[in-house]
Amino acid sequence: MRLNKACLSATAALVVSALGLATYDQLSGIDDSEVRVAASRSDQADAGVGGEPALASAAPAATVQPRPQLPAQLPGLGPSTLAHIPDDTRQVVLVTGTGKNSSSSQVVLWQRVDGGWIRGKVWAAHNGYKGWTDKHYEGDLHSPIGVFGLTDAGGRLADPGTKLPYHRSSAFSVSGTGFEGEPLAGAFDYVIALNYNRQPGTSPMDGTKPMGVNRGGGIWIHVDHGGPTHACISLSKAHMRELLRTLDPAQHPVAVMGDAGSLAR
Repeated sequence: MRLNKACLSATAALVVSALGLATYDQLSGIDDSEVRVAASRSDQADAGVGGEPALASAAPAATVQPRPQLPAQLPGLGPSTLAHIPDDTRQVVLVTGTGKNSSSSQVVLWQRVDGGWIRGKVWAAHNGYKGWTDKHYEGDLHSPIGVFGLTDAGGRLADPGTKLPYHRSSAFSVSGTGFEGEPLAGAFDYVIALNYNRQPGTSPMDGTKPMGVNRGGGIWIHVDHGGPTHACISLSKAHMRELLRTLDPAQHPVAVMGDAGSLAR
């Protein structure tokens, strides 16, 4: 059966509306059964499963992760210790002894950003054989408590890529054994001078001692040899390389060091 315009069925009119056909002329060659099938398909497209209206698919809402809350102050430090950290310091090597008389400690590199302080990894370390002291003297086998600038580096090995001034020299060679019989060879492969009783801006090997020889000096962060030090802080060679590559003079790095009780003052 053929349809002409004059007897166009209501079904065909529905299809025209549903399918958006421009004119009735476009239906002139369509069989009535085809019209009914097309209309049925159009109706099914407008219905969901079970005859319910189909819902437009919506993109899943983006999950907003809360911004981590960074500490505004360095944890574990009391007002007296914090007062000695320069305002422009943005890198702090925090050395925390496990006890006032202990030679074991932990090191964490903290870096300040606009939102607070970001904590680095925790590294095992050694400090002076007899622990910590507020007033260090030559040969007392204690590490000094306090805040010390980190401006100069060096070592027996080539510069690993630090931004600090780096003095390479064979004079950093060391031999002999430590307090527990461990070999000291390689301990000065990499060193970072602590600005305790020294002239900043010089090689770690420089012997200038502004407070006098009796107050000690030549106190460094250096490669760990597996036991206590005379007064220095020691880290594994891998961690020394990482620290040297991270410290940046533009961030005015300092070491904050002492036993936990003293740092909390």
